Amino acid sequence: MPVWDDLVGQERVQTQLAAAARDADALVTAVTDRTPPPAASKMTHAWLFTGPPGSGRSTAARAFAAALQCTSPDRALGGEPGCGFCDGCHTTLVGTHADVEIVRTDLLSIGVKETRDLVRRAQLSPAVGRWQVIVLEDADRLTEGAGNVLLKAVEEPAPRTVWLLCAPSLEDVLPTIRSRCRHLTLRTPPVEAVAEVLVRRDGIEPAAAAAAARATQGHIGRARRLATDEAARSRRASVLKLPLRVDDVGGCLKAAQELVDAAAEDAKQVAEEVDTKETEELRAALGASAGTGGRMPRGTAGVMKELEDRQKRRRTRTQRDSLDLALTDLTGFYRDVLALQLGSSVAIANEEVRSDLDRIARASGPERTLRRIEAIIACRDALDRNVAPLLAVEAMTMSLRAG
Repeated sequence: MPVWDDLVGQERVQTQLAAAARDADALVTAVTDRTPPPAASKMTHAWLFTGPPGSGRSTAARAFAAALQCTSPDRALGGEPGCGFCDGCHTTLVGTHADVEIVRTDLLSIGVKETRDLVRRAQLSPAVGRWQVIVLEDADRLTEGAGNVLLKAVEEPAPRTVWLLCAPSLEDVLPTIRSRCRHLTLRTPPVEAVAEVLVRRDGIEPAAAAAAARATQGHIGRARRLATDEAARSRRASVLKLPLRVDDVGGCLKAAQELVDAAAEDAKQVAEEVDTKETEELRAALGASAGTGGRMPRGTAGVMKELEDRQKRRRTRTQRDSLDLALTDLTGFYRDVLALQLGSSVAIANEEVRSDLDRIARASGPERTLRRIEAIIACRDALDRNVAPLLAVEAMTMSLRAG
């Protein structure tokens, strides 16, 4: 199937990318055949994909990268680049193409060192493919220094290098970088389109797919996880019970502690799965000897300390992400409460807790509900500013009680 099939509900963006891929193919063909290049091309060397979480920014970037590397013979007969079946498309989509670098981070930021490595990579000519493509899925996590390093590469790109940057919004990227990129904005996909993809691609039952898509309001990744992971459904059910537990100060503090503990447990589980393997692999690579009680060779302590620091930052990121997911679900709960209070015709996302929504809606007015939503947003902002998670969540639950 074409590489665009996983790009859900983004017809306008798909049309623009397909046109650019056609022009990119013509440019490479012109160089190969020594023919005049197209007079006006929709292709450029740097792209910026923005859109809300779950809109498919990285999916769009990967699909475009695959179309740029497409080697289908049908192109010579007028076929569109991005067939999805050729070696160029397939290896790009699974992440093994030699000339496509997919960059994502499980840390809080992307630093100067990592960015310099990317810039050096970007100066190389394609080894086997048609373009050298760098997909930076977390461009919003670049530090200021890293952004300045990237700026030089975007200003003066190599002839066959393409940068594909992804970020939630334009404001998350340095003005000097975004001004040099072609900007594409993705929207939140319709709930029905997300449900259809879950049924078609993941084999999920239609009823379960529709419920997951509705509960996540069109967030593709969360919808898939909710439909396939019982633990995720259980955690979400616990979060949706929180508004009923903040009637007194003791209940607020207990609910906050449980929310933070659940996020910490998620981080711990990820660490147990990844950290031990990483540590053992590094110890083996550095020559730790089993015959000497596993002692490390001299001069390797710094490398091990660097790995430990990286793992600590990853645990912090995982805990924040887990908390942010819970706060997103909580925002959705009060959004439904507000819809009921205002008599809105919008679909209720959390239909499975309709009785709880009705109870909260009857017990308060729209003004209090809006203040509660603002308290959740303030908590997310506090977490972004590195406020201690428990303090931020306790302040939020007390605000939810006050309304």
